[in-house]
Amino acid sequence: MAQVYISITGLKLKAIWHAPRFWSLAMPAMAEAQSAPGNLGASARSIDGVHHTLSIWESEAAMRAFLTMPRHLKAMRAFPGIATGKTIGFYADYAPDWPEARRIWEAKAREYGAPRARLP
Repeated sequence: MAQVYISITGLKLKAIWHAPRFWSLAMPAMAEAQSAPGNLGASARSIDGVHHTLSIWESEAAMRAFLTMPRHLKAMRAFPGIATGKTIGFYADYAPDWPEARRIWEAKAREYGAPRARLP
C-alpha cells in the first residue's frame, strides 16, 4: 500500500443530554466522510465513553477538503458546545486497526486547537 493519510479523532460529550444533538450531527458527517473525494475508508466506534472516528485518505489535502464540507462543518461548529476532544493526523504505510488506532490516539493526539501532533 502506498502511503495514506490517517485521521483519528475522539470526542467525549460534556453531558449526557448532548447525545441526541451529537448523534444528529455525527451520523450525517460520517456519511459525508465515507463518500468524500479521496476517502478510502471511514468508521466510528465508542470506546470507554469516547466517540472515535478513524478515516483513511489518499492525502492530507483530501482530508482537509472534507473538513469544509457542509455536514462536517456544521458538526465542527457545534462541537465546542457539546463535547471535548483530541485528534491526530499522520501519513502511514498502512491503515491501523482499531486497537492500534486507539493506542496512537491515547499516546499522540492533541486537544483541538493545540499545535499539530506528529508521529516520529
